[in-house]
Amino acid sequence: MSTTPPLAAQVVVVTGAARGVGALLARKLAQHGAEVALVGLEPEELKAVAAQCGPAASFWEADVTDLEALSTAARRIQERHGRIDTVVANAGIAIGGPLRDSDPRAFDRVIEVNLLGSVATARAFLPALAESGGYLLQIASLAALTPAPLMAAYCASKAGVEAFAHSLRAEVAHQGVKVGVGYLSWTDTDMVRGADQDTVLAQMRARLPWPANKTYPLDPAVDRLLAGIARRSPHVYAQAWLRGMQAVRGVLPGLIATVGARDIARLAPQLKATAASRLRAVGAGGAADTATRGATVE
Repeated sequence: MSTTPPLAAQVVVVTGAARGVGALLARKLAQHGAEVALVGLEPEELKAVAAQCGPAASFWEADVTDLEALSTAARRIQERHGRIDTVVANAGIAIGGPLRDSDPRAFDRVIEVNLLGSVATARAFLPALAESGGYLLQIASLAALTPAPLMAAYCASKAGVEAFAHSLRAEVAHQGVKVGVGYLSWTDTDMVRGADQDTVLAQMRARLPWPANKTYPLDPAVDRLLAGIARRSPHVYAQAWLRGMQAVRGVLPGLIATVGARDIARLAPQLKATAASRLRAVGAGGAADTATRGATVE
């Protein structure tokens, strides 16, 4: 039976590593002795994070939806570091608001980055993980466990990556590769802070039942992800209460459809009046994705 190497003996790739969960996870992995390779869109931010991760760290600019660029990065990372033991598919963006008011390009881009970007990440790095008998941790979300109005693109993408990772787990087990899914609730990142700048979305979130209406600190959430990586866990919960959501997820769509419908009806005039303010992905990461593609939304 193969044993899991300690973090200090691993080479770990983290996508979406320029900020937030990815950046802090990379720093904590490096503190535990891992060699980290950071992948993302913002070279200056990646360079700064890599510098904080020590001289063995590397950074690679690549869009996770570009399979060719990711495959090139995977090959070069393996050449530089000698192997790849763990890959954390963390890159993601989000938009909020009603489907009918959304820009189709921005809506589709969320699914492209979050879901198809995760598929491309797996395609690019699975050959190296098969060589090392490694681990792929797919970052999902509370949004994978429960639907939420005004978050259709994000919920669809995160439900998709959860299902994708569960399906992939059985496919690659005979190659010695383990696959895990990481779940986070609202965590103090640029993405969540960006969403909270929208007063209507913030009102909607405030009406969620406890504990789903809180914003949780980043540091302990990343510590739990780190512990899951060390164990190569099939499920990793960045907030402990998320584990309990698995038992009740079947009843949530009906409940949310009833309660959410009333809230949306109440907020409909405000949502309509402010629709033009939510045509792009939220937060600094969303802005970086838009800038990289040179996209303009009128």
